[in-house]
Amino acid sequence: MAENRASVYGEDVREGVPCWVDAQLPDVAAGQRFYGELFGWTFEEARGESVWARLGGEFVAGLEHKTDGRMPTVWTVYFATPDAEGFTARIGRAGGQVVTAPTVVGGLGTAALAADPEGAVFGVWQPAAHRGFGRRHEPGTFGWVELYARDTEAANAFYGALFHEALFGPGADPDFGRAPVSGVFAAEMPPHFLVHFRVTDCEAALGTVRRLGGRVQVPPFDASYGKVAVVTDNQGASFALLQR
Repeated sequence: MAENRASVYGEDVREGVPCWVDAQLPDVAAGQRFYGELFGWTFEEARGESVWARLGGEFVAGLEHKTDGRMPTVWTVYFATPDAEGFTARIGRAGGQVVTAPTVVGGLGTAALAADPEGAVFGVWQPAAHRGFGRRHEPGTFGWVELYARDTEAANAFYGALFHEALFGPGADPDFGRAPVSGVFAAEMPPHFLVHFRVTDCEAALGTVRRLGGRVQVPPFDASYGKVAVVTDNQGASFALLQR
């Protein structure tokens, strides 16, 4: 395996590429009904009460049971690395914080949670048996992640150094952007990552979200990477719909 690369998507990819997403939900069964109808996902048991979502037989996301009511109901993006210990050490040296130290998850891989200097939380994944997304960049799958930051210049410096090859290396085609919080959300909204899922028709998908008990947080707007709407599911987890 090449240095600073991890085996996901069935091939070696640059360290810092989004490779997985999961949602922490109080009711996983309700999440299966919501996302199954919205995106056409099917599900299988993973660990404990958690499930993996598949589309066309390939892994696309995870739904995790939230065991502590104080934890947020949220979608988390994980960035690939071949060395979770080394990666989290670099996060700390760059001014970020390791929220959960690297932990081996069965034979699946090694996971960690971290936060950038402004407090936006993201995951780290060192793959083993579970390599990450089997499909992405198509309807019903991960399409983009946007970091909404208070100081975009500082965010660019932090992630530009941490994810340099994925963002700026030869042939890089990033699906990770940075934008000011106040450009889309109320100024008091804390910095955060927003996971985007591709759809073929944003307006039709919004109708399905409403029918299933979710709500529209930010109506459709044009971004540099496509037409975006921010929604929450029927348990309060925010995500975005992306038509491009």
